[in-house]
Amino acid sequence: MTIAVTGSSGQLGRLVAEGLLDALAPQDVVLVTRTPDKLADLAARGADVRQGDFDAPASLSAAFAGVDRLLLISGDALGARVEQHFVAIGAAADAGVRHIVYTSVGNPSDDNPAIVAPDHRATEEALRASGVAWTFLRNGIYADLQVDTAAGAIATGTLLTNAGNGRIAYVTRADLAAATVAVMTREGHEGKAYDLTGPEALDAEDLAAIYGEVGGTRVEVAHIDDEGWVDAMVEHAGLPAEVAHVLATFGAAQRQGFSAVVTPTIERLTGRAPSSLREFLVAQREALVAA
Repeated sequence: MTIAVTGSSGQLGRLVAEGLLDALAPQDVVLVTRTPDKLADLAARGADVRQGDFDAPASLSAAFAGVDRLLLISGDALGARVEQHFVAIGAAADAGVRHIVYTSVGNPSDDNPAIVAPDHRATEEALRASGVAWTFLRNGIYADLQVDTAAGAIATGTLLTNAGNGRIAYVTRADLAAATVAVMTREGHEGKAYDLTGPEALDAEDLAAIYGEVGGTRVEVAHIDDEGWVDAMVEHAGLPAEVAHVLATFGAAQRQGFSAVVTPTIERLTGRAPSSLREFLVAQREALVAA
């Protein structure tokens, strides 16, 4: 069976690509990317690296040729990626791909305020209607993205949050990649949607305690509303206003309970428990304290 990965030069995509090369014969691994030069090391391991761009539909016919199972890693272009995903799904179907695994988001329902939910919901609907077998990997929020937040809280002694008392089960990219490799290399996952989460759901007080423990200091929680959080991120953290508004919607989703789900799915798929946020940040302690 030939397995392909889109976005394979991205952070999650590369981890999945490396896992597939460890699990399969290299000639069975196709890595699709806009920038093949970034994967020269994996090509040297025997992977079939192909140029493919969602914005250049003609490139996808060759990129997906001979592929049996495709991992469609969601794009990052808000406002454009739904059409990009539609193009990729159509090209995969035309190329004879039999099974598409898609990296979605937890609970992409109509009432989820996270700005990414509509894009993922639309893509899931398109896959259901495509006639190709599908699997949805509804990935939790990356623990990896908490490094900057933790460093800021440790440096200032304050964790600003618009998430209220909502909880969130952070999960590492490494654990998501391991679960993805398991799904891609085994049978029986067609027509299933998997919520992939970390081992525990944490609220702001939990996060402040972890940050303080890792940083050897005390971190207090300051609860503010969405508008105040955006203003603080723009003024004090230097985020562009557009980015801050996007990120604020994740806090709103957490506040409303959309990120609190905890599942044993990663352990069931991989045979090992996922890392906790505390474990992940302890491994990053040197970078956190130096920031």
